[in-house]
Amino acid sequence: MADRRLQVFHAVARHGSFTRAAETLYMTQPAVTFQIKQLEEQFNTRLLDRGHGKVTLTPAGEIVFAYAERILGLSDEMETRIAELTDELTGVLTIGASQTIAGYWLPVLLDKFIKKHPRVIPRVFVANSENIENRVAAHELDVGLVEKQSSDPTLECSLACQDELRVIVAHGHELAKATSLKAADLQGYAFVDRDPGAAIRALAEDFFRSNGVSPESLNRRAELGSLPSILHLVKQGLGFAIVAKVALNDYNNRGLVGIPLEPRLYSSLNVLVPKDRFRARLHSTFAEFAIGLFTDMERHDMPPAEVVAHSSPDSSRT
Repeated sequence: MADRRLQVFHAVARHGSFTRAAETLYMTQPAVTFQIKQLEEQFNTRLLDRGHGKVTLTPAGEIVFAYAERILGLSDEMETRIAELTDELTGVLTIGASQTIAGYWLPVLLDKFIKKHPRVIPRVFVANSENIENRVAAHELDVGLVEKQSSDPTLECSLACQDELRVIVAHGHELAKATSLKAADLQGYAFVDRDPGAAIRALAEDFFRSNGVSPESLNRRAELGSLPSILHLVKQGLGFAIVAKVALNDYNNRGLVGIPLEPRLYSSLNVLVPKDRFRARLHSTFAEFAIGLFTDMERHDMPPAEVVAHSSPDSSRT
């Protein structure tokens, strides 16, 4: 309900960038520029200084920004309070998810949540866990689903479940017949690693370090932010990778072998929400639903693929 121009101006001022604001608001950069131009024409003064690769507020802009924060906050609170008078949840829900969670856990979660709350529109952003954590803390995302525990004091982090990490190699690889692998066993072999900031990369580095192998000594052949790309390169014989066991379910009959680490290594699926005094019921409901679903899946040792199969008995009729 708040003036869209104020929303755009607030985003640009907060990020100090037209490009970053456009990404956050899911707008094009020309559209952001047009909204700012309209607002400046309304006040008949310049609100932003653009120069040296950074956008800064003019004295008038500082006044508008202070009021925009109050106006937008009250508008969000009003809309949420009114919506919560009804039994049915509605609105856009922005969710951040890491690669593994987005690829395997999130589809099950969204399927069940949307069926229960059909008027909710999920908007999903996929990145590594560190990126997601930062964006939830900055209130750019409503809920985060990540593979790491957060120590950020502004966030509420709830552990939902765990998944074992496995070494994966192609059939025919020298390590393919191993029943388990220690850190030292992997030294010298080509390694397809995750991108910096990925939770599984951090867990793997801690595993190697705590078992006497320097992560810097590993024979990294690639660093990728795309899990499907990692699986593809490993399948082609480029080297080994370390992935969550759930990611292996779709590929274990397609040229890949999963081998446990020794000692065993686990990733955690965590749900992040800001520690706000006032939090929308939609955000809290989704977070609680996710925690409950994933905890139940772990308790019954049911991977996401089985949940989908059990929850869609009539899918052939639609």
